[in-house]
Amino acid sequence: MGWLYMNRHHMGGHATPKAYLDAQFTYSRALEGGGTQGMRVLESACVGNRVWYAAAQIIKDEQPGDVVAIVCLVRWNPRDKEGLHFGYKDMDETCGPCEDGCPERILRLLTPTTYESALDWRRRCLARLRLRARRIEDGMRIKLAAPLKFTDGHEGDEFIVVKRGSAISFRSGKGFGRYHIRNFRDLAWSVIPETKVHRTVFAPASASATPA
Repeated sequence: MGWLYMNRHHMGGHATPKAYLDAQFTYSRALEGGGTQGMRVLESACVGNRVWYAAAQIIKDEQPGDVVAIVCLVRWNPRDKEGLHFGYKDMDETCGPCEDGCPERILRLLTPTTYESALDWRRRCLARLRLRARRIEDGMRIKLAAPLKFTDGHEGDEFIVVKRGSAISFRSGKGFGRYHIRNFRDLAWSVIPETKVHRTVFAPASASATPA
């Protein structure tokens, strides 16, 4: 399916892309031969107002069935001069979406599948979650899988983490500069172990025996 655009005033009273898509993919329709078929969104997230992920349960004749993942690419610009404030492009997990930032709480709701493209997508999402779960500490020395080149001419793969609250920047491995690495949490990197030199502590000398 291609992109579908609309004016924000045509979003059925929904104020956000998430609210609109939650409602759009929760429905029930009568079948020509009798019975009903529909879907219900159990959990969703619109990450950065750029990608909407959802766990949606298939419902047939009012009986709940499998829970599958739906992914929608989102374009949201409430100030668009042409009035195309909201656009989306939907697909399900069997399409093998390139977007693999699905939150864990949504992945946990999905029922087993035999579609290899869906299984691959789920594996990619889990792998990305593992990368983003790594603990990052101030002063940590890290080594990237591949060197990066910056606008000041510096190129390197070893950096020192500078963490101030949730903000993260980096100094070069030699301690100079201040750099920002885009999508750092999604990159492959390893911690460089630091050798700590411990202070040598000598045992106190024993008292000499005094002659009688």
